[in-house]
Amino acid sequence: MNNNKLTAGAIRERAQETFRNHLKYLSGGDIEAWVNLWHEDGILEFPYGPAGFPEFKQGKADMYEYMLNFPKHFEVQFTELEFHPAVDPELVIAEFKSAGKHRETGNPYNQTYISVVETKDGLITRYRDFWNPLVAIESVGSMNEVVQFSGN
Repeated sequence: MNNNKLTAGAIRERAQETFRNHLKYLSGGDIEAWVNLWHEDGILEFPYGPAGFPEFKQGKADMYEYMLNFPKHFEVQFTELEFHPAVDPELVIAEFKSAGKHRETGNPYNQTYISVVETKDGLITRYRDFWNPLVAIESVGSMNEVVQFSGN
């Protein structure tokens, strides 16, 4: 459903629900459902990715391939979700944490995130993922492993 008949509050709630589902599907390992939250040409950006890590992934097929092995490598639960409402009801600004581990190393993966997510008609069009790459490197065991996971 497009936004023409929705109030700003309803649009904001739909955008936030899309974000909640994003977290639910990732932690549950349902990558197919996760990809279906995205606009066909959606873009996932990594402004603070380490050297060798991709700057972005674009399009459902690219994102599916990128995230497909996430559940095999990481066991995570997302916690402490806090939304910061923006003037634009389709813009989601969220702070949250992950508590989990890397399955192969057993090392903890306890990350803090800030996400800036643009949606349109309930689908993610642009997601800027701000996270600490040092946490990922320590969890996975090396910089090379993080870059390999990224598919770069």
